[in-house]
Amino acid sequence: MAAAIIAPSLPAMGELYGEGVLVRLALTITSLAIAVSAPLAGLVADRVGRKPLLVASLATYAVSGTAGFFVTSLPVLLGTRTLLGLAVGGVMTAVSALITDWFDGQERGRFLGFQQAFASLGGVVFLPLAGVLAGIDWRLPFWLYSAAAVIALASVIGLTNEPRTVQKTAHTGFPKPAIWIYLLALVATLVFYMAPTQLPFLLRDMGAGPAVIGFVVAGSTLTSVAGALLFPKLPKGRITAASIALLGIGWLVVGYANGVALVTAGLLVGGVGVGLVVPNLNLRLADLAPPAQRGRVLSGLVAGIFLGQFLSPLVIAPLVETAGIAAAFTWTGVVTTTIAGAVLALGHKEKN
Repeated sequence: MAAAIIAPSLPAMGELYGEGVLVRLALTITSLAIAVSAPLAGLVADRVGRKPLLVASLATYAVSGTAGFFVTSLPVLLGTRTLLGLAVGGVMTAVSALITDWFDGQERGRFLGFQQAFASLGGVVFLPLAGVLAGIDWRLPFWLYSAAAVIALASVIGLTNEPRTVQKTAHTGFPKPAIWIYLLALVATLVFYMAPTQLPFLLRDMGAGPAVIGFVVAGSTLTSVAGALLFPKLPKGRITAASIALLGIGWLVVGYANGVALVTAGLLVGGVGVGLVVPNLNLRLADLAPPAQRGRVLSGLVAGIFLGQFLSPLVIAPLVETAGIAAAFTWTGVVTTTIAGAVLALGHKEKN
C-alpha cells in the first residue's frame, strides 16, 4: 500500500495544490526513494542482517507515513514521502532476502507467489478504505500507514532468528542476466502504475467519486492476488511473455472504455498480468543470486520496480497532454503487447 494508498486523494490534492506533475509526484516520489535506497539496503541486509534492517525500516515507515496527515505544504509532504520510500526500500529488500534464505526450489516459487498475493490483497483491503476516508477528508488515508508500527512490533517478537547465516564466499561476479530482468520489471511497472496516477482523473471525468475510484483501482490488486496464487501452478517457460501480454491487453481495454464498467474490466485483466510477472522475475533472480549476494541482487529488482513507478507520470505526461488519458492507455497497451511478443520470440530462439 506504500504509495498507492493516497491515489483516491489525488483529485482533492490537485484542487489544493494544482493538477500538475508535482501533485502526482506526491504519490511517486516515494518510488524514487525506494529505487535509490534499495541497493544500499541490500548491502545492509547482507552485512548487518535481515531483522535489524526490517525492524528499523518498519518503524520509519510508520512515522514518515502518518506524518502526511499533519503537513500543510506540498514541499514538506514530498519530503515525508521521500523518507517513506527509504523505509519501504529496506522493508522489501529484507523480506525478499529472508524468503530466499528460508526456501529453495518449488517451495521458494510457491512462497514468492504467496508474497505477491498478500501484497496485492493489501491493496484490495486498503485502497477501498482509503477511498472512503478520502471522501471524508483527503488527509485521513495517511493514518493507514500507522499499521506498520504493529508489524514492527510483531517482527521484534516473532522473528527470533535468521535460520541461515549468510557466509562470506569468494566473489563470483554479478549475474549479467539480472540486468535484463531489472529492465523488464521497470517497464512493466511503469505501465501498470498508470492505474493509480492517471486513472483517478479519468474516472473523475466519467463522474466517479473518491470511494468509487478507490474500489476501481483496487480491482487490479484483486486480480493480482489471483495471478500470484496461480503462479506456482503454471509452467514457467512462457510465463514472462504471457504476463506482460495480459497487462498490455488490459490497458487496451481501458483505452477504449466508454464507462467505469469497462475501465474496471481492463484493470482486472492487467492485474492478473502483474500478479504473475512480479513473483516470476523474483524467482528468476533468486535462482541467479549466490547466497552471499542475495540482498544486493534482489535489491536491484526492488529498485527497478519502484523506479518504474516514479518514472510513470513523468514519461506518460507528454502523451497525456498531447492525446489525453484514454489514448495514453491505448498506446501503452500497444507497446506492452509488442514487448510481450519480443520476449516470447527471444525465449523461443534461445530454446532452439
